[in-house]
Amino acid sequence: MEDKRIKLRVQGLTNSQIQSGAYALVLAEEGLRRIPIIVGMFEAQSIAIALEGINPPRPLTHDLFIAYTKATGYQMREIFIHKFEDGVFYSEIVLTNGDNTIRIDSRTSDAIAIALRTDCNIYTTESIMRKCGIVLDESSNTENDNEPLPEELTIDDLQDITKLRKQLRTLKKREIEERIAKAVAKEDYEFAKIYKDELLRREEEGEEGED
Repeated sequence: MEDKRIKLRVQGLTNSQIQSGAYALVLAEEGLRRIPIIVGMFEAQSIAIALEGINPPRPLTHDLFIAYTKATGYQMREIFIHKFEDGVFYSEIVLTNGDNTIRIDSRTSDAIAIALRTDCNIYTTESIMRKCGIVLDESSNTENDNEPLPEELTIDDLQDITKLRKQLRTLKKREIEERIAKAVAKEDYEFAKIYKDELLRREEEGEEGED
């Protein structure tokens, strides 16, 4: 059975709280799920320029790619995020000239930067959304977001990954899900992804855990 395709939109960019000089690109479906993707400074700048509708005085690399494809008679059809493996999203740029269709392997950040410049659609699969998507809890009370949570993750906690993984193992599934909801409500998508990855690890390793 073919995996259902999900249409995505770029919700925005936020500064990375984990990696210096990196950014979190947030993709959203029409529903409540979000996918955070870490991108570099150059790609983030190119994406931001497209989001703001700014025309740089000289074309950037992504602009040159679009100009080249148009010169060869091809047009952008779509961006497809088709695989997630070992923490990396794999994407392809789909081009057509009416008669032929070609698919080009691309980093997701580059593909998104190009998509924003051509207004082409962005898709992923339902399986990737289930695996990587973070659910936005509409019932979250954002007025209480500033209240500190006991044992809440901080940037300092990320310095010792081994210790962090041990701490995550002590949390019940229900506690992790609550922390995901809190992190998403505060737009701390990277921390939400850390919790999400722990749930994914338990699922892949067959750990039931307590609710």
